Amino acid sequence: MAETQDTPRSDDSGSIDPLSQLRNDYKNLSNNAQQLLTEKLYLENECTRLKKRVNSLDEEVRSLRKPPFVVGHVQDRVDDKAVVRSSNGTVFLVTMNTRIDEEKIKPGARVALNQDSLSIIEVLGDSWDPIVTSAEIIDRPNSSFDELGGLDVQIKELRESIELPLNRPDAFREFGITPPKGVLITGPPGTGKTAMAKAIANSTDVTFLGLVGSELAQKYIGEGGRIVRELFDLARERAPAIIFIDEIDSIGSKRLDVATSGDREVQRTLMQLLAELDGFDALDDVKIIAATNRPELLDPALLRPGRFDRVINIDLPNVEGRESIFEVYCRNLPKKDSIDTRKLALSSEGFSGAEIKSVVTEAAISAIANGREFCLDSDFSGAMTKLRLMRESGADSPDGLYG
Repeated sequence: MAETQDTPRSDDSGSIDPLSQLRNDYKNLSNNAQQLLTEKLYLENECTRLKKRVNSLDEEVRSLRKPPFVVGHVQDRVDDKAVVRSSNGTVFLVTMNTRIDEEKIKPGARVALNQDSLSIIEVLGDSWDPIVTSAEIIDRPNSSFDELGGLDVQIKELRESIELPLNRPDAFREFGITPPKGVLITGPPGTGKTAMAKAIANSTDVTFLGLVGSELAQKYIGEGGRIVRELFDLARERAPAIIFIDEIDSIGSKRLDVATSGDREVQRTLMQLLAELDGFDALDDVKIIAATNRPELLDPALLRPGRFDRVINIDLPNVEGRESIFEVYCRNLPKKDSIDTRKLALSSEGFSGAEIKSVVTEAAISAIANGREFCLDSDFSGAMTKLRLMRESGADSPDGLYG
């Protein structure tokens, strides 16, 4: 067999040829050197990557250790300087960063100031209070006017006051009249005031801002008025828009001569709301809907025409209204025979729309609990009896709950 190059040659006496031994050692050393060189390149690349990571972390640490900027507002420009009001209310004449576009530094702009020199570092965008930004309804409710029974007249008035000016503004200009600014919906609890607002939000393709009046009552002086101002500013920016204020009596109650500091702050919020409703800034494409079940508490200035041009009252439904509400809630209800909604309406005297919905829900629960796939008349009669007992015992009030 022929000898390979890796195998050292030997002479006849059995000794290894030195030259072959040297070639073999050289080849082994070359392979080891190549392997070490590859490992060296890998480690150098890994070292470079770790150095970049260390530099990035050092930069992040230095950034976190930097003193915070002071937020202020520009009040005036004086040559190459600016007059700013800091967050604590103090006014300063400061220098500006030359890299900033001077057109952005104008009165009212929100800026970041250096903590030591109070120089303007950068211009910040406008900010909105979290209460204001969270008021915008992104996912529209699924409610529609078809689901509101017995409110045909009220729905017509609401759509004429809100939808008509937004859809046909030219018609109002041709008649030379100012479209209604706002609508106040009043009525007992459970009659469908908030449901009408949800339906109008679903039927119109505009920005909808909804919040509860109590959210505008703040602890510190001026905070409630600022939130009201920002709410209307956001509505004007996103116009056409609708603002819905539920339970407006929480901030719109009558102003009294004798009041606590908290009452005076609520009154300041109310005065800001009155100014926004009928002030110098026009509300062309912004409509206001408010709801309350205590209209007798509202301040007269809030009810005059020019602020809430229409007051839509929703009373407890009559027989026809209750029949219509039963038809709406029983529309998709599994039933063996047709449900006599007229009979149910006659036997539910004094029930509100919410209570009628509760009757239908209780009837469905009774059918499910008894293992049936449809509702019977006995389910409705039992549900109605249960609800009457709850009303008579006063379980719908705190006094009735706790004795």
